Amino acid sequence: MFANLSKSVRQYMLVTFNYWNFTVTDGALRMLVVLYFHDLGYSTLEIASLFLFYEFFGVVTNLVGGWLGARLGLNKTMNLGLAMQIAALAMLAVPAAWLTIPWVMLAQAMSGIAKDLNKMSAKSSIKTLVPDDQQGALYKWVAILTGSKNALKGVGFFVGGLLLSLVGFKAAVLLMAGVLTLVLIGSLLGLESDMGKAKVKPKFSQIFSKSESINILSAARMFLFGARDVWFVIALPIYLGSTFGWPHLWVGGFLALWVIAYGFVQGLAPKITGKAQGRVPDGGAALFWAGLLALITAGIAYAVQIGWQPQLVIVAGLMIFGTVFAVNSSLHSYLIVSYAKGDGVSLDVGFYYMANAMGRLIGTVLSGWVFQLAGLSACLWVSFAFLAITTLISIKLPKLEQATN
Repeated sequence: MFANLSKSVRQYMLVTFNYWNFTVTDGALRMLVVLYFHDLGYSTLEIASLFLFYEFFGVVTNLVGGWLGARLGLNKTMNLGLAMQIAALAMLAVPAAWLTIPWVMLAQAMSGIAKDLNKMSAKSSIKTLVPDDQQGALYKWVAILTGSKNALKGVGFFVGGLLLSLVGFKAAVLLMAGVLTLVLIGSLLGLESDMGKAKVKPKFSQIFSKSESINILSAARMFLFGARDVWFVIALPIYLGSTFGWPHLWVGGFLALWVIAYGFVQGLAPKITGKAQGRVPDGGAALFWAGLLALITAGIAYAVQIGWQPQLVIVAGLMIFGTVFAVNSSLHSYLIVSYAKGDGVSLDVGFYYMANAMGRLIGTVLSGWVFQLAGLSACLWVSFAFLAITTLISIKLPKLEQATN
């Protein structure tokens, strides 16, 4: 049956399979590191510092990785990402006494490079597989890839908490490294060698986007993801365990459920935003959904601040946040692939995900620092401020001519 599918569909399925497996290990590793090092007595700011290089090198990787993808081909950058994640996992499978902050930061740096090489390659490859005149189909394929990826990242959070409870930290990272090794072998054998390679080799100076629409969207994306990670990455899992007394499995399970639901909504985003009526989103849709998310976040922050039903507000409120955030993220993911140039698409996508990584870097650092100083409600107010900025930036996003598939 697989052999009867078209070449583009087979390549899309292989790219998605690679991305899915990588994403599970990425989510699991994040949960393992947060919970394991909290158990060892690390403060929230120290835990945040473990992810500092992970996010910083994500910024660098998206810039350089987009250029490499355009010059060498997306198959090579995707396979390089898989290999580096295997190496990062192996670095953490050492005796506990070796797991110093510098060593873990180095392993996380390698994992950050790997993650963004893999993501940039997957997102860029879709542009090469869908004709430019089929914007509706492009939106659908991007939404499916993005939504499924985030659902599986949620599965990864659960897997991380479960493995830590069942087999411990070292065995967990070795198991994940073994699975990814098998995935890498299949990828080396199956991916087309010329996928995403630009017809004209881009110069290194072209890594910075010259497109106004991409620059505006990238700025909005930076603050959007900073708004999520400022409460989600460090503050929330520590808060659930220390304030509510939730065990690791509950913490991992809740964050998994949140991200799975978030990914599911991302996959449905084309229907939510009107594709069924023959519409694809433009800057006006991004503006509306960013503004709505800002209002929701303000309500959650106020309720947490006054201590009104904290467990109900955090569990239900953040599920509502996740639903609306998912639509915002899916809209952005479609718009960047739509705005990007067809030849050397990874340059534009890489620049955009550089901004995404910068937002995560800012959010991660603030998540540990603000939570340590002022608690979860302060993290949520910072999130609201970032979303207000996202909304203001989105005013300048261009309106696109409506297209159908």
